Amino acid sequence: MVFDVAQLDAQQNYQLLIGGITPRPIAWISTRSKEGVDNLAPYSFFTVASCNPPVLLYTQVTQRSGNNKDTLQNLLETKECVVNIVNSALLEQMNATSAALGIKESEFSFANVEACESAQVLTKSVKNAPVRYECRLREVVRVSDLPAGGQLILLDVTGIYVDDALYKNDTIDQQDIDSVGKMGGNHFSLTTNTIELTRP
Repeated sequence: MVFDVAQLDAQQNYQLLIGGITPRPIAWISTRSKEGVDNLAPYSFFTVASCNPPVLLYTQVTQRSGNNKDTLQNLLETKECVVNIVNSALLEQMNATSAALGIKESEFSFANVEACESAQVLTKSVKNAPVRYECRLREVVRVSDLPAGGQLILLDVTGIYVDDALYKNDTIDQQDIDSVGKMGGNHFSLTTNTIELTRP
């Protein structure tokens, strides 16, 4: 079966993209509004853009309203955020923070997520996240203004927190990090089993 994307609507393209590009890592991004409200939201269009300098990238898919989500609006105003990595213990709380709350409501409180101070930014971190990347806004690249279009948000990493128990032999232990991935629809993947292969 071959699909000509020019013959599909935005929702059909979306379903084919998120259904096949899996699992996707989840950036659980915390921000703070200029009024001091702590926001927390998951994004699964997320990856590393550069290692030197260290830059992360996530995509905001344009809402039907055309308005920015709270995360991007806060980033544009304060220039700071924390990308928290999700493990299986945090999965249900992370999912709860995808609820549509008002700008003056905190997802930390709504989903009962324990916060802690960050080292280099004013934005709060998720205390129990196994890895956290403290970031400053680098650039926003607008791909499309159409509904379901996207904006690429580039984040300069200024500090990295790693749980002591995970840092072994100068690297993050991939068996113990227990990170969660996003599948299509309401499905998630767990990394309970990993396979190690040496590159040729």
